[in-house]
Amino acid sequence: MKTWQRIREKPELLKKYLVREKVTDTIRNFFKGLGFSEVQTPILVPVPSAEPNLEVFETQLRTAGGEKRRGFLIMSPEYALKKLVTAGMGNIFEITRAFRNEEEVSPWHNPEFTMLEWYRAGADYRKIMEDFEELFVKIIGRDKFTFQGEEYDIGLPWPRISFEEAFLRYAGRKLEKVKDEDFYQLFFNEVEPKLRESHKPVFVYDYPVSQASLARKKRTDPRFAERFEVFLAGLELGNCFSELTDPIEQEARFKKDLEDRTKLGKTLYPMDADLIEALRTGMPETAGIAVGVDRLVMLAADVPTIADTLFFPGNELFGL
Repeated sequence: MKTWQRIREKPELLKKYLVREKVTDTIRNFFKGLGFSEVQTPILVPVPSAEPNLEVFETQLRTAGGEKRRGFLIMSPEYALKKLVTAGMGNIFEITRAFRNEEEVSPWHNPEFTMLEWYRAGADYRKIMEDFEELFVKIIGRDKFTFQGEEYDIGLPWPRISFEEAFLRYAGRKLEKVKDEDFYQLFFNEVEPKLRESHKPVFVYDYPVSQASLARKKRTDPRFAERFEVFLAGLELGNCFSELTDPIEQEARFKKDLEDRTKLGKTLYPMDADLIEALRTGMPETAGIAVGVDRLVMLAADVPTIADTLFFPGNELFGL
């Protein structure tokens, strides 16, 4: 039975689906109250972001005159938003649709999803941590809440732990003895489950540079980059960088990412030369974050899957 049919039969189900509207209203009110400008950037672009481990949806733009161009649905609005920061827009945010192909069908993924990104000019990743804490508490509306039968304490401030400390404490490993290609699986299998046990949200910060291609290096320890992720109830909710503003270093990292895409057999395309040009003109010190809105809605509505927050989930549309 399709979602619209279930709602028709049981109108009381609608209450949880409408939590999404309350969450997005709260997000907009929060950032408007802080003086941020809301912007809209393209969903269809000629060059997508270069994350090595993500796959894109590719299409083709055709004109009535017979012109043809490759096109891609965005995996993130990040590049466009950085160009606007460079243009001098200051603090901005966007709530948009994003798309990722070849991801597992799971309770936490949908091929089309809603992404929130915000950028603060003149700030670093520590300020974004404070933003996220305050926004999430406003969304939930209280310091403690129950999700799927378990109580979580989200009272401020939230715990913070460095990536290096988390690996040593929860996986019993020193970072210098871990290969770059092993970071993800070790973190997913050994660190993340331990983070969940505290029943509190946790910021994991200062990732190895190899795991943060768009973040600037720490001035005090260039082995690490100013990146954090925030975790709660077994979910990764946001991914933040103090943005890399050096065009030479960014171009080198993009080339490495595209080489890695080739090795992994991903769709190939050029780097976004327009972003490099924007960085050359001078991007101010900036921090930004990408947040999965669907996961925020899951938590606020106390439902077990992203599909339960969507009127037309991908698995239902495509029979997956």
